[in-house]
Amino acid sequence: MEPLLIIDDDTELCGMLEDYLGRHGFRVTTEHHGELGLHRALTGDFSLVLLDVMLPGIDGFEVLRRLRGSSQVSVMLLTARGEDIDRIVGLEIGADDYLPKPFNPRELLARVRAILRRSQARQVKDERPAIRHLSVAGIELDTGSRTVTAGGQLVDLTNVEFELLGALMEAPGQILTREQLTETVLDRQFNPFDRSLDMHVSRLRRKLDDVAQLGDQIKTIRSVGYQLAIPAHGREA
Repeated sequence: MEPLLIIDDDTELCGMLEDYLGRHGFRVTTEHHGELGLHRALTGDFSLVLLDVMLPGIDGFEVLRRLRGSSQVSVMLLTARGEDIDRIVGLEIGADDYLPKPFNPRELLARVRAILRRSQARQVKDERPAIRHLSVAGIELDTGSRTVTAGGQLVDLTNVEFELLGALMEAPGQILTREQLTETVLDRQFNPFDRSLDMHVSRLRRKLDDVAQLGDQIKTIRSVGYQLAIPAHGREA
């Protein structure tokens, strides 16, 4: 069974999720306090952490920030807040996904499975002997070391941002629809009301801009999707 940690002070919700996810192949551990949850996440062996934003002690953002200092375990934020800024902050710190409360348990299960599929796919890629290097208009991506540089400077990306940039660099100059990117990068069906892909793109642009003013290479194609714009000679593999 997949080991999963829930950090949430809503004991009733935790009990319901423990029962529901347990019936779908997960071994669930729960914690209800920020610092205790952080300690359990750092010392346990979990495939995924479901992390509430509003916690006693330290809040979910601080838990995630400290967790990312020494662990790359997958994290999904659970938040009752509706503001985009809170979701952007979570993605910026390193969350793999977020789900606003209240949510349908089936939606949560689908998101959890999608995150785990992405994680397993990354592990398979990492085990392959071949190393792929992509170079597009000043941006360098190496799948072997999972590093990205822009203008010669290292860019610190989350796993989702890395996969998103990789998808765009695999098809330079081509328009990739939001549906394509949602299914390829987030590994779930496209929902026109889901803003998470757009937030990941926004964060990726900002990081490329902060390092080398290359954020405008990623173009928004209104009502369609995104494109990595390049000069005709700008791609090497």
